[in-house]
Amino acid sequence: MEVGNRTVLTEFISVGLSADPRWQLILFGIFLMLYLIAMSGNMTMVILICIDSRLHTPMYCFISNLSFLDFWYPSVYIPKILAICVSENKPISLAGCGAQLFFSCLAAYTECYLLAAMACDRLVAICKPLLYSSTMSSSLCTGLVAGSYIGGFLNSIAHIANTFRLSFCGKNIIDHYFCDVTPLVKMSCTDIQVYEKILRGLVGFTVVSNILAILISYFNILLSISRIRSASGRHKAFSTCASHLISVMFFYGSLLFMYSRPSSTYSVGRHKVASLFYTLFNPLLNPLIYSLRNKDVKAAFRKAVQSIRPQR
Repeated sequence: MEVGNRTVLTEFISVGLSADPRWQLILFGIFLMLYLIAMSGNMTMVILICIDSRLHTPMYCFISNLSFLDFWYPSVYIPKILAICVSENKPISLAGCGAQLFFSCLAAYTECYLLAAMACDRLVAICKPLLYSSTMSSSLCTGLVAGSYIGGFLNSIAHIANTFRLSFCGKNIIDHYFCDVTPLVKMSCTDIQVYEKILRGLVGFTVVSNILAILISYFNILLSISRIRSASGRHKAFSTCASHLISVMFFYGSLLFMYSRPSSTYSVGRHKVASLFYTLFNPLLNPLIYSLRNKDVKAAFRKAVQSIRPQR
């Protein structure tokens, strides 16, 4: 669209992971396989927690919502990646780009809050085990989950409003496989100083406040564990937190690696590869983390399999 002396972009062309046609079908097969595994793993977790009454506890309420987000998150990206792999024309409209960025931000911000809520749940479980049922009531659990989604929604609205007040002009090629902030900003013909300050403030407040809540929770958890005299008791307490800690390290590790580096060190290839960790590999690994280490989930899975077997 012509505005004044410049062309304002209303459509983008995504390069994808590779421009080599020989790699396109290989990447299509790999992404499709990983996507189906991630989807089936996360949906299995959600269904098991819903149908097994023994898993109707606050901890599993949080895990089921984490699995739901991990089901949703790759679905924002992977169908478009698969279409790019098999299509010669790879356009994405400005509205489509905005929708993709909004839903991915919604899932990411919500997961930030949800992981902090899960840390508080583990704090109560270990530091006040006798009061756990009364403290972590169903109403409090529902409130924390709902608050995570509301916080994610409000942050996403602010994030999208800040990004799409910019004007995009010049070449309409996104050297990426989805609409991410970094390649979009590179196409902006608007002064981005105010934009960057708002973005740093928004992301910084959300990430720092949630990491701080997690660190404070685990500091108190470690103090409580240090007072446990038996080795078996300490091991059981550590085991209760291990899955959540692994999820936190994968999630925040990939985000901090992506967005905490100075722009002078930005590399397109490295950015694409690093993006795969939080768009696909984290959602793929979380069901394994929470199922392989959890005897209750494994027992629920065996019970579900036995119930659908034909009776002899």
